[in-house]
Amino acid sequence: MLLKRLKEFADTRIKMPPVLYTETPVRYIIELDGNGSLLTPRPTDTADPANPKTKRGQRRLVPQIQRTVGVKPLLLADKADYTLGLGNENAKLDRVAACNTAYMDMVTRCAEQTNAPEVLAVLRFLHNTPAEQLDIPKDFDYGALITFRVGETFVADLPAVRAFWAAQNAPDGESSIVMQCIVCGEQRPVLPRLQGKIKGVPGGQTSGTSIISANAVAFESYGLEASLIAPTCADCGERFTKALNYLLADPSSRMFLAGSAFIYWTREDVGFDLMALFDKPDPDRVRLLFESARSGKQSTNVDDTAFYATSLSGSGARVVVRDWIDTTLGEVQANLRRWFTWQRIISPYGDEARPLGMFQLATATVRDAKDILPTTPQALLNAALRGTPLPWGLLYQAVRRNRAEQSVTQQRATLIKIVFASRLPQEEDRMTQLDMTNANPAYLCGRLLAVLEDIQRAAIPGAKATIVDRFFGTASSAPASVFGRLMRGAQPHLSKLERDNHGAYMRLQRSLESITVPLSNFPRTLTLEEQGLFSLGYYHQRAHERAEAKAASERKRAGQAEAANDTTL
Repeated sequence: MLLKRLKEFADTRIKMPPVLYTETPVRYIIELDGNGSLLTPRPTDTADPANPKTKRGQRRLVPQIQRTVGVKPLLLADKADYTLGLGNENAKLDRVAACNTAYMDMVTRCAEQTNAPEVLAVLRFLHNTPAEQLDIPKDFDYGALITFRVGETFVADLPAVRAFWAAQNAPDGESSIVMQCIVCGEQRPVLPRLQGKIKGVPGGQTSGTSIISANAVAFESYGLEASLIAPTCADCGERFTKALNYLLADPSSRMFLAGSAFIYWTREDVGFDLMALFDKPDPDRVRLLFESARSGKQSTNVDDTAFYATSLSGSGARVVVRDWIDTTLGEVQANLRRWFTWQRIISPYGDEARPLGMFQLATATVRDAKDILPTTPQALLNAALRGTPLPWGLLYQAVRRNRAEQSVTQQRATLIKIVFASRLPQEEDRMTQLDMTNANPAYLCGRLLAVLEDIQRAAIPGAKATIVDRFFGTASSAPASVFGRLMRGAQPHLSKLERDNHGAYMRLQRSLESITVPLSNFPRTLTLEEQGLFSLGYYHQRAHERAEAKAASERKRAGQAEAANDTTL
């Protein structure tokens, strides 16, 4: 089904390049006149190291076909060993000679069949010891592609050359195997090996990967080898390969995360930009997503538009399909609204937090982004697009990072909240901000730790380390073993505040009483879910205290400003 949908995309959504042509970096251009003589002895170098898009050469549509260790030339756009019979210092001379001979045979046949003056000019140049004519620079890249321009014409662009290349690689000439194509369903000559490669899949070979391949007996099916395990005709094979390369190259349709590539598309172009919601979600765009549902502005036709997505990773020379989603855009948007509802939580300073992107949520589980497990973005994507609950494993990873870092960040608090909200819908609204009615002992213990930390900070301004830096891990897993000690340690601080800052003392004392009254005793240990609640209680209380302090400061400034105005009058 994936391949069929990709072919449909190629048929309806993109302008297909010529048969067996692919856009790829071409570094060197050999400039010739109509007689095959050099216009400039040094090949034109199109590489620009300062530009990531052209650091290996300007991108051009040139002949491309999948080739392994065998000798197989690319017409009029190949490396130095094929084009000029030149190899680097480590090249095997017999291999270089074989490559150059095959290349010359290909160009000769092309000249004979097309009779194109430009091809004949190239052939005359190649027959006249080209390596001796050229001024090869010292930094010459033997692995880069070389093509030809005769006058103003790139020879590989000629329609006759393109037709010759397509005919040379038609499956009828390579194989007489006729089978039912798994994509179009018709009986056609099928490819023993797909002719194109998938470029840009993380973990795959830089030269490209194959989406259908069997290179060992264990992968073969009914005695069928290589690409015949899923027989594909040449037309379908080229179309789904180019569609996949197109999607992988377009930043608006793909995202790379944790060694995987996530791509999506819709059957018709309806202007839906999923990556804008997944990368760095803009609050206004998220708000429009909700408003379109409430106002009914979204048309039924758009809701019924087919939506497809897949996750890919590379394993050597092969593509691994990790997930496949086939649904409607209306269903995806409904799930996205639920996804952003699950994310709702206050910021560390008490106001509404911005929605988070996939990368931000995934990195909440690890110390360094390179340590993200492949299953993490997979779970996040399924929750966002399919509405499936997040696994408890993500809660464990977030809680573990809280204990390791002795803190609760907005990213981890949001992830914890999503896990609970996706599994316990009734808790969705209770977990966005401080819940004074929540009497769960774990939640109360988290709140209590935040208040005790505020007491210490108020009594010892500028303290470099707080009780949270020392005791968060123990307090969040075995409260009974540490809270008695922390409560006793807070008493001298409260006495100091009562003497020196009575207002702060009263505020903190009220917070202590509101937490300790419903907390009859400290639990000996907390389960994983309870540790998540502890983290949310701590985060909510800290955000609430910051918001209260900010509001008090603003009231004080407003009062001072009003008093100053009265004095002036």
